[in-house]
Amino acid sequence: YTFMLCFVVLNVAVAQENQPNQYFGIAIGGVIFAGAYGAGAVCGGCFNPAVALGLDISHINHFYPKWSPFYVLCQLMAGALAAGCFRLVRSSNFPGGNKETSEGARFLAEFLGTYMLVLTVGLNVLAKSPAGAYSIASSLMSMIYALGSVSGAHFNPAVTLAVLLSGRAPDMTLRRAAGYVVAQLTAGKFASMTYSFVYSGQSFPLGPAAGFGLGAVGVVEVLFTLLLSFIVLSVAVSTTTNSSNKFGFCIGACVTVGGNAGGPISGGAF
Repeated sequence: YTFMLCFVVLNVAVAQENQPNQYFGIAIGGVIFAGAYGAGAVCGGCFNPAVALGLDISHINHFYPKWSPFYVLCQLMAGALAAGCFRLVRSSNFPGGNKETSEGARFLAEFLGTYMLVLTVGLNVLAKSPAGAYSIASSLMSMIYALGSVSGAHFNPAVTLAVLLSGRAPDMTLRRAAGYVVAQLTAGKFASMTYSFVYSGQSFPLGPAAGFGLGAVGVVEVLFTLLLSFIVLSVAVSTTTNSSNKFGFCIGACVTVGGNAGGPISGGAF
């Protein structure tokens, strides 16, 4: 999540394509909300060397660093990785870089966004988070704001299909859509391996909650996937109703609504 924090900061507060904007604050804050509930149960959720060092040396039993050197090392490595990924997805911001967004940059953006989304889902479920829907929605919102101007920030094969079939995105070809789906599915697999590793091999099954059948699951998954896809088309694709500053918040809100309303029935995959 230190990687996610640094990466979002670079994309919403530094990237030329996103300046000026009014969403940088909520996008960066959203990372903290996502990580605090997703990873807080594992590591405490510092995501900042200053926080890690301050907490460590102020502990009542000692006034010298204990755990913070390891935390700081991990966080600095994450910052360097974020800078590297930023250069890859936004090479146009650097001298000699491609002026047009490459296919590789688009696919990497879809991989990173989907990875952080699925990782946040898994960590919240395994931690039995009391605010899972909000944390997951925040991760989606932040990565959408960070990468929307790179790939469109679909992070979901259903959304990619909706954008393709809508005919409102001329640059979304069948070949590109297929590449997006491959990147998204690959990211989902790696994210599931990550949260399972963090929790020493634990995972959780996909299926109806107790007391519900496939009919109820089908209704919930169809309706809330429809809602999510429709909102994406309305606020990020349509030239009539698109929102230059609220698009990430609107799309993330769909996950909050669906997670709270449909999660107890189907698990809220959407």
